[in-house]
Amino acid sequence: MEKLSDAELEAIRAESARAYDLDRAHVFHSWSAQRTLDPMTVSRTEGSYIYDGEGRPLLDFSSQLVNTNIGHQHPKVVAAIKEQADLICTISPAHVNTARSEAARLITERTPSGLDHVFFTNGGADANEHAIRMARLHTGKHKVLSRYRSYHGGTQTAINVTGDPRRWRNDLGDSGVVHFFGPFLYRSEFDSTTEAEETERALRHLRRTIELEGPSTIAAIVLESIPGTAGIMIPTPEYMQGVRALADEHGIVLIADEVMAGFGRTGKWFAFEHFDIVPDIITFAKGVNSGYVPLGGVIMSNDIYDSFAEVAYPGGLTYSGHPLACAAAVATIDAMENEGMVEHAARIGEEIIGPRLRQIAESSKHVGEVRGTGAFWAIELVWDKETKEPLAPYGAGSPEVASVLASLKEYGLVAFTNYHRIHVVPPINISEDDLEKGLGILDKVLTDLDFAR
Repeated sequence: MEKLSDAELEAIRAESARAYDLDRAHVFHSWSAQRTLDPMTVSRTEGSYIYDGEGRPLLDFSSQLVNTNIGHQHPKVVAAIKEQADLICTISPAHVNTARSEAARLITERTPSGLDHVFFTNGGADANEHAIRMARLHTGKHKVLSRYRSYHGGTQTAINVTGDPRRWRNDLGDSGVVHFFGPFLYRSEFDSTTEAEETERALRHLRRTIELEGPSTIAAIVLESIPGTAGIMIPTPEYMQGVRALADEHGIVLIADEVMAGFGRTGKWFAFEHFDIVPDIITFAKGVNSGYVPLGGVIMSNDIYDSFAEVAYPGGLTYSGHPLACAAAVATIDAMENEGMVEHAARIGEEIIGPRLRQIAESSKHVGEVRGTGAFWAIELVWDKETKEPLAPYGAGSPEVASVLASLKEYGLVAFTNYHRIHVVPPINISEDDLEKGLGILDKVLTDLDFAR
C-alpha cells in the first residue's frame, strides 16, 4: 500500500477515533465483558497486513479468526464482489443463480466422490447446526458425540457440541450431546508415552463411550478433522480411520468439521485428506471465500441427500447461497487454484514454519511444544517444560500471556491466541519475506521470555 501523506494519516486517525467512540457507545462485542474492552481500531487492510487507527501496519499472523486464508483485499475477489453487485446483489434461495451454482460445482469438485451436494449457510456455526439436524433426521437417532477440546460454533446446538469452557454457561445438559476425550499426546488423558499408545487408548475410550451410551441412540460423531481454536492437535491417520470404522460399525454419521481447517489451511483442500478417510458430511465456512462475505455450508453424502430427495428437508435460511458470498467463493477458489496457494501452504509449513518454531521451542524457557501442518500451527506456552503447567489456566487468560501479545504487537505482529497458546496462522499465500519477518518477531519475543512465579 502506498505511503500516505501527513494529511491522509490525520484524516484516518480522526475517523478511527470517531469509530472507536461509536463502538464503545453502541456495539456489543462477542465473548467479552463489555466494560473491560479496549478494542483495536482497524482503518484499512491489504495482503498480509492490517493497519491500526494510527495508520500503523501490523503483520497479520492471525488471519483474523483464521478465515482470511488468502489475505486481505485480494484484487480478484474484490473485483468479483463488485461485478456480482452490479448483476444481482441478493435473491431468494429458492431461485437458481449462477454464483451459487458455480460455487457448488467448485466446492464439490474438491470433495471425494459421492459428496456431491451443498446446502449453503451463513457461517460455520449454522453449518454444524444443519449438519447435526440432517444426521438426526437421516438416522432417526438423537445423541451426538463430540470431543473435549473442540469448538463448533456459538449457536445453541453448536455451542453444546463444543468441548471447551465457552460451552459451560450455555449447557443445560439437555442437548443430546455426549463428550469424549480425543488423542492429545502432549496432555494425554490416557497416560500414553507414544502416539501409537495414545491412538489405541483414545479409540478404546471412544468405543466404550459408544457402547455405554447405546449405539442405537447415537446419530453422529462430530470431529474437527484437526481441532483449531482448541489447540491444533493433529490426530494420527490410524485414529481417524478408527473413528470412521466405529461409525460404520454402529450406523453413525461421521461429520468432519472443516470450518477452520478447510480450504488450504493445512496444505490440502480439506484437512481430512491427511488421514485417508471420507466423512459422511463436511461442514465448511471461513476460508471458502476468505471471509470477505459471510458464507458456510454442509456437503453431504449422496446417501444422506437421498433422505430428503422425496421428503422435504425442514430447514432453510434467507441468505442460503447469497450471491455476493458465492461470487467471492468462486473467485477465492479460482485464485487459490491458479496461484498455487494450497501447495504454497504445504511447503511453507514443512520447510519454513515448522523448522523455525521447533528452533524457538528449543531456545525458549516457556515454549513447551509446537505442532501443526501447512499454515496451521500452535505454540504451547508453559511455566515449566517439565511440569507442562500452562502459562494461563484452561478457560482463562493471564497477565503473562497478555504481556506476550503486547510485545508481539509492539514489534508489529498481530497473533491469534487461545488461553495459554499462540497460534501461527498467517494467510496461506503469505510471502516468504513477510513470513520470515513474522517468525523473527516470534523468535525475538519468545526466546527472551523469563517469567518468575
